[in-house]
Amino acid sequence: LERKSWRREPVFDWLQRQGNVADAEMYRVFNCGIGMTVHVAASDADRAVAVLGEAGQEAIMIGEVRAGTRGVVVA
Repeated sequence: LERKSWRREPVFDWLQRQGNVADAEMYRVFNCGIGMTVHVAASDADRAVAVLGEAGQEAIMIGEVRAGTRGVVVA
């Protein structure tokens, strides 16, 4: 996931500071503003964003799925 691709609400920063919560735990438990995700083939990404936008939904690309060891990398 590309951290700079979505807006993280200030409440998550406050919560992290108050609870002394590690970054990985914040994403695992709270999603930090991501909400729902839809995974599509890279070749369909632009069209998916357009279709969701036409339906009145805010949609942005926040990352990509890669082969790996079953982990999420937030960079």
